[in-house]
Amino acid sequence: MRGTSAARAAGAGRYRVEVLRGVGELPPGLWERLAPPDDPMWSREVFAALERARVGPDGYAHLLLRRDGEPVAVLPLCLFRGLRLDRIVGPAERRRLAPLNRLAPGLLRVPTLFCGNLLGQGRLPAAEPLDPAAGRQLVAAALGLARRERLGTVLFKDFAGPDLAPLRTPLREAGFFLAPALPDTELTLTGGTFDDYLAALPAKPRRNARAKIRRFEAQSDLRIEVLADYRHLLPQLLALYRQVMDRADQTLDVLDQTFLTAVAADPRSRLVVCLETRRMGQHAIGERAVGFLLCLFGPDGTAATGARIGLDYRLAHRAALYHNLHYAAVRLAIAAGCRRIRFAQTAYLPKVEMGCELVEQWHAMTHVRPLPRAVLRRVLPPALAAARAEALGPHDPRRPTERPSHAAR
Repeated sequence: MRGTSAARAAGAGRYRVEVLRGVGELPPGLWERLAPPDDPMWSREVFAALERARVGPDGYAHLLLRRDGEPVAVLPLCLFRGLRLDRIVGPAERRRLAPLNRLAPGLLRVPTLFCGNLLGQGRLPAAEPLDPAAGRQLVAAALGLARRERLGTVLFKDFAGPDLAPLRTPLREAGFFLAPALPDTELTLTGGTFDDYLAALPAKPRRNARAKIRRFEAQSDLRIEVLADYRHLLPQLLALYRQVMDRADQTLDVLDQTFLTAVAADPRSRLVVCLETRRMGQHAIGERAVGFLLCLFGPDGTAATGARIGLDYRLAHRAALYHNLHYAAVRLAIAAGCRRIRFAQTAYLPKVEMGCELVEQWHAMTHVRPLPRAVLRRVLPPALAAARAEALGPHDPRRPTERPSHAAR
């Protein structure tokens, strides 16, 4: 035991953590060197846009880990002074919380520190695999910042297994517990053409896809375009995005015009947009956006993300807008030579039918005080698991496929 403690102390002595208050405070070129080049949601442009916008958090920070003075890893943080619990649970839990929200809304506002990426998968960008001593320093720094900022709950958000691995032991040692998060959806692209992609689908999804494409093509006043410059459409896009968010089960983050304006300036962003021709009698008098899918591309060109969607529900079903916007994004990613495209943590049924696989993710959470930590450990995992099961439905791999027999019970 004495030897183990000495080894931990020696390892810890090599590391130092700095708290920086924005991505712009990182050493020049460090983000580009550490951030995964195949994940569009981890581009500097996305994080800079977040910091300029008002999409939910009250502040941002980055933990910069140095080893012997050299920067080796960075962990982004989001500070919520009063995170609304009813915005991160599923609809069933939200209904149960509604009376409490009406009587005492303050009880549902929880000061929280998010570790990772608010808009994407949780990662720990590092120059090389980190040892447990490095993980302990980062976890301790996150807890220290939470205490200084009076943020009782600390959450490592949406980490997949490989990204959680270097932190798993330090998190457990610090009193964190795991809870299942909503999985990401990822479509592997094997090259070829969009027709090749369709042909590779199972028979029923292939028939459904072709039927939905024909349904869209029958709408003579609708067309889908891919735009590199879409700043002129931003007011229309925001209105469509709000229609989706008004129906969303979870609203942890809500993008605003400042964020979209910043992302629109990124040369790696593209807008898949459905435009409707407006007519007066037989004459076209203009057009307007009735649906969009914002697509971002990683720096190395191997991956894309369909980051956010907006729909005019007046005609979304009639034209199969949701599906056709996603099909257009798949076409775009194939044409760009991407090996995969990811979509958001919603609408699992159509995405699985499109061929997407589920990428399992986890939350690691704790509270800086023992009693609230015990309450969180008892309450949050089942609530999040219930929200996950409701969102995934039959596609939840944890869902039992059949009831056990009496003998098995």
